[in-house]
Amino acid sequence: FLVIFLFLLLLYWSTYRTQVPYYPSGRKVWAAVDAALPPGRPLRVIDIGSGIGGLVLALQRRRPESTVEGIELAPLPWLASHLRALATRSRARFIRGDYDKLDLGQYDAVFAYLSPAAMGALWRKAAREMRPGSTLFSYEFIIEDRPPSRIVHPVAGGPALYMWDF
Repeated sequence: FLVIFLFLLLLYWSTYRTQVPYYPSGRKVWAAVDAALPPGRPLRVIDIGSGIGGLVLALQRRRPESTVEGIELAPLPWLASHLRALATRSRARFIRGDYDKLDLGQYDAVFAYLSPAAMGALWRKAAREMRPGSTLFSYEFIIEDRPPSRIVHPVAGGPALYMWDF
């Protein structure tokens, strides 16, 4: 029981504080994010709450000229994503930490699949820091009172991918 407890603690380390459980997004969402990004130029992209790194690794493969990063607070998912990047010799970079300490103004695109509880704080941070021409993506969770610039549905009948262009 102790081993199971420790495993779950490492997996859900930050859930109590952040109110953001682990939500994997999936390949169709990754493709939709890629399709919505501006073509033909190197970009700097970050996935906040990157989990085990699926989106980050996929975007880095699809856009080798770009810099794609993930940030994850929970130790076990961060370790898994870091090891996946090493095993595949990906240029993707994974940071263990809190996205609140990042300057979102250094990114062309910020992706989040967090929870409704986190969206207000994310919007306030993005509105302060993101620069003109950048895009905030949120899968499934809308930001109240902030109409998105664009909406796509990666999976027919499934949750929306919301985008706010700055």
